Amino acid sequence: MKHLPPLALCATALFIALLVLPAGRANAADELSQGLIRLRAEVEALNGELTLLRDEQRTTLGTLNAQKAELQANLERQQLAARELREKLATVAETQADAGLVADNLKPLLAQATSELRQFVADGLPFKRDERLGEIDAFRTQVDSGALPVPRAINRLWAFYEDEFRITRENGVHSQTIALGDEQVLAEVAKIGSMALYFRTQDGRVGQAQRGSDGWHFVAIDKRDDIVRVNALYDALKKQIRQGWFELPLASTGAVK
Repeated sequence: MKHLPPLALCATALFIALLVLPAGRANAADELSQGLIRLRAEVEALNGELTLLRDEQRTTLGTLNAQKAELQANLERQQLAARELREKLATVAETQADAGLVADNLKPLLAQATSELRQFVADGLPFKRDERLGEIDAFRTQVDSGALPVPRAINRLWAFYEDEFRITRENGVHSQTIALGDEQVLAEVAKIGSMALYFRTQDGRVGQAQRGSDGWHFVAIDKRDDIVRVNALYDALKKQIRQGWFELPLASTGAVK
């Protein structure tokens, strides 16, 4: 290889330097460009997130405003309802005051009707009489003490009357404790409306309720034919036979048909 002169070596080195420097700068420019692209993408992403966040905040704010408006409307409705309720309470108080005057006027009539009903039960057939009288007495105590308001008491008294009307119409067999002589006996009682009341004990004794000068008594029947007739009545009632021809002994003369 031929040796180049020094001047030629310097020119060659300078040419190589000129070739190297532009390539390095190009790489740096490319990296800078890529960095700028990444930064721009990040800025755009952040800008998108910021826009989305702002939209969400607007939506949330709109929802909160709507809820606030709804709560305000509910508050106004509640206030209106409270005013109307106060007015109704005032009206009811006035009505109750007037009703109290009416109730005071009706209370003597209620007491009289209760006494008449009690007397009716006490004088009638001794069908579960102690229970019925006990209910009426408890009712009277509630009325007298004021525990039962007069309007409700009137409705309750009418229900008592309806029960008594029903008892006078019904025929049937019931279980009841009766006084037979000196003993208390659990018996089956056969009630024929409000006209007659028969009994049959577990030991086979048969009889009827008879009214004397000192009140009602349960008296046994001794005649065999009458016992057969009463037992036939029991058999029919237990078979739900409510209509037919029955000859029965009565406390007074005659027969029930």
